[in-house]
Amino acid sequence: MFNASLNTSSTSDAQHVLASYGWDEGWEAEFAPYTAQGLVPGRVVRVDRGQCDVMTADGIVRADTAFVTPHDPLRVICTGDWAAVEAAGNPRYVKTYLPRRTAFVRSTSSQRSEGQILAANVDHAIIAVSLAVELDLGRIERFLALAWESGAQPLVVLTKADLVPDPVTLAHLVQDVETTAPGVGVLTVSSHTGEGTDVLAAVVAGGTSVLLGISGAGKSTLANALLGADVMEVRATRDVDGKGRHTTTTRNLLALPGGGVLIDTPGLRGVGLWDAEAGVGQVFSEIEEYAARCRFHDCAHEAEPGCAVLAAVGSGALPERRLESYRKLMRENQRIVAKTDARLRSEIRRDWRLKSAVGRANHAAKRGGRA
Repeated sequence: MFNASLNTSSTSDAQHVLASYGWDEGWEAEFAPYTAQGLVPGRVVRVDRGQCDVMTADGIVRADTAFVTPHDPLRVICTGDWAAVEAAGNPRYVKTYLPRRTAFVRSTSSQRSEGQILAANVDHAIIAVSLAVELDLGRIERFLALAWESGAQPLVVLTKADLVPDPVTLAHLVQDVETTAPGVGVLTVSSHTGEGTDVLAAVVAGGTSVLLGISGAGKSTLANALLGADVMEVRATRDVDGKGRHTTTTRNLLALPGGGVLIDTPGLRGVGLWDAEAGVGQVFSEIEEYAARCRFHDCAHEAEPGCAVLAAVGSGALPERRLESYRKLMRENQRIVAKTDARLRSEIRRDWRLKSAVGRANHAAKRGGRA
């Protein structure tokens, strides 16, 4: 039930139209001050070139984003935002947007190391991975780190399952991904045969989902299967590497016939971390559990005595590939954070100077011993 005290006709219309886009009591309560200002609520379904399409009680309206274009790229309006839009005007303007419950952010490929927000207010992060090519477990871990950090619940969907007809081989592939994604569901689907799409439809019916993956992962085909229509353009992938063209060029929010909404994203060439330490820790939760048993609380898991992580690798309980991937993502995340955090930069430099001093002292001691 929505708040009965907000019983104006415009609010009633918004409740009826926007409920299928995720409008609830919480959003309604937060929007109340803007209702008093004569603004109307709407969900951003597409953003491009300083304007956006917003689903309102009156349907989709085109609105200008000039009032919400700050210098911080993480604060620009984004697909999935709940916007406060002028009730009338030509052009109509988005005045502001409600605080985000979740946000999927990656680092850009620019030298400025800025963050880029891909989708807002997402409940489920669906990571599409094609079975037409060899699994890249490291890339899956990278997507999962960003998904966990966003606040959404990740789900790995292995697409094109019909291309792996041997059930034993398919089971091994699923097991590899499950090991890579502790605490995350792994679902095999085939848009060609329909396998698994009913299960996925039931998952996404419960809120807002974002569809992520590289080009050729089958995202657009999967989106069409969920939408029940050929809404998204699909192009054939290259046989040599399983990659496809970027058939999706913008992030679009689409209402699903079975309930829920889906944000389809372009294929991501780069999946850089952006202040995602907690997300990395979630992906490698078993390493974090081993680390809690290390002799030293600041153990780097390199060569320290009493390191429970290295002991797990030595016993075979922890695959060495997992530890190497963990180290790589943690180092990358630390570099990104250091570029925007002066104090952390100072700490890293101090730590580097200390290690250098110890190294020089050890080297001098060895030379002295030989003399």
